[in-house]
Amino acid sequence: MSERIAEHLRVAMRVNPGESERRSWDRSLPVLARDLVDAGLGQVEMLVEYQLPLTSKRADVVLAGVDHDGNDAYVVVELKQWSRAESYEDDEELVLVESMPGGPKLHPSRQVGQYCEYLRDFVAALDGRQLGGVAYLHNAEDGDVLDLLGQVTSEEGRLFTKTRRGAFQEYLKTRFSEAPGAGAGDRLLESAIRPSKQLMRLGAEEIKKQEQFVLLDEQRLAYDLVMHAVKAAHQADSKRVVLVTGGPGSGKSVIALSVLGELFRQGRTALHATGSSAFTTTLRNHVGKGTKRVKDLFKYFNSFMAAEKNSLDVLICDEAHRIRETSVNRYTKAALRTGRPQIDELIAVARVPVFLLDENQVVRPGELGSPAEIRAYAEGQGFTVHEVSLDAQFRCGGSAAYEDWVLRLLGLRGDGPVPWQGDDHFRVEVAESPGAMEKRLQGELDSEYSARMTAGYCWRWSDPVDGELVPDVRIGGWERPWNVKGDRAVGMAPPSPMWATAPGGFGQVGCVYTAQGFEYDWNGVILGPDLVIRGGRFTAVREATKDPAFKKTTSPQEYDRLIRHTYKVLLTRGMMGTVLYSTDEETQGFLDGLVG
Repeated sequence: MSERIAEHLRVAMRVNPGESERRSWDRSLPVLARDLVDAGLGQVEMLVEYQLPLTSKRADVVLAGVDHDGNDAYVVVELKQWSRAESYEDDEELVLVESMPGGPKLHPSRQVGQYCEYLRDFVAALDGRQLGGVAYLHNAEDGDVLDLLGQVTSEEGRLFTKTRRGAFQEYLKTRFSEAPGAGAGDRLLESAIRPSKQLMRLGAEEIKKQEQFVLLDEQRLAYDLVMHAVKAAHQADSKRVVLVTGGPGSGKSVIALSVLGELFRQGRTALHATGSSAFTTTLRNHVGKGTKRVKDLFKYFNSFMAAEKNSLDVLICDEAHRIRETSVNRYTKAALRTGRPQIDELIAVARVPVFLLDENQVVRPGELGSPAEIRAYAEGQGFTVHEVSLDAQFRCGGSAAYEDWVLRLLGLRGDGPVPWQGDDHFRVEVAESPGAMEKRLQGELDSEYSARMTAGYCWRWSDPVDGELVPDVRIGGWERPWNVKGDRAVGMAPPSPMWATAPGGFGQVGCVYTAQGFEYDWNGVILGPDLVIRGGRFTAVREATKDPAFKKTTSPQEYDRLIRHTYKVLLTRGMMGTVLYSTDEETQGFLDGLVG
């Protein structure tokens, strides 16, 4: 049986299960099947390795059957082979398992309870249906897991052991009749996927707490246009696409959250999605702080490959310049490897897809989110497209004059670089060294402003050594590490998605992938040897980049465009000021001459 399951996962999900996972199937699934048969419930369906919608997580088993009133009923079962476990330092949610090294694990009742909660929030077939959750420690006697037994408080987080096998079978008989469960299983697998009304009410309450902003002019126009499109699409049973463009600080994400909150309050089904791990993580932590269910409203662009057409009223695609050619990655199911464009998935899933983007922030090969491409694709499908340009910056201190100066500097607008004429609300400075830049920004930090340093990807990026970051960015006698690579902190350095916002981020140098989508008061940018001034204009130097995103197949023209966009992103993160430094002598002198 384990071989058949493993083969299915390899083909359908591109997952290659290890030996330990196969052994767990061989040892646990027959136990559960035998309990069902002994309870007279041999026709209840076992959905093995059930993938939670819009995530990569899998529940061990979902039992599908019919209750005693003739309605579909379901029980999520988390199977554990543990033989001995205890609470971790009196924490009700963490346990230590004798046979499993690596620190504390989540209490299995809490784990299965979260699965049930998520399924209720997103699977329409569960509306009004019975859903139970069980952690089954079929190798453990009560005495071996006493600490865990007293912490079960929910019908969606029951816990049974080998000692309680009889009680487990009695529990199953209360949830299911002897009727066949194939139909219930099919209805679950074929269900529409959308956020529940309860989850939307919760999301509306949480987002309301964050609404400390006022929408002005084009921002309000974009907001009203989305709301009008939702109403019109619903009345006409049609689809409308809304395209909102604007530079950094123009309020795209403010609009996104305002729209999301209002849609939830109206009872509309909506989700927020981005292509950025750092940006999505920050939104989850900010808007959904302390509320895991609200965090699940924030998805990634590749979450909708198997989503039902028009299953949402609105999908808000923030940072839409990060849209890729396809959603396929190495974990994608074989059945979904169709070559379908990601833009098609995003447009298809909602009656009103909303795209918020800055076309000058496309920084990776394979990203294609531009207003022209989105409009052409939508109109090619016969859909009406409404577009709003946020041509002014509204939030505290953001300088339209500075953004125009950056675009000219990088050759993305106008006839070339021009001197910085100054702005009463924004400072531009050139530091004589990276050390001087750091000292200048540290002064702003000491004055309780936020500040970060970034650089072009021109230095290698090492993994931590002995639990410490490696100072890879070396310029003369000055050296600092890049920000953390992964999702776990290293010492005082925050995880990669939190570098721009969490305390401790100033000690590392950020790159475009951790800075994009964020703002801080003071911005330090080190221009590396990948973009240098020659003859009064910037020239891209392909040989200087260490960014693995650029392949041999990336053309010189594409590289030139993307490296300019990269520095456009880096140079426009500051809301009060930017401090510049170039490792190239000619470029440094040129910047000195422009800024003066």
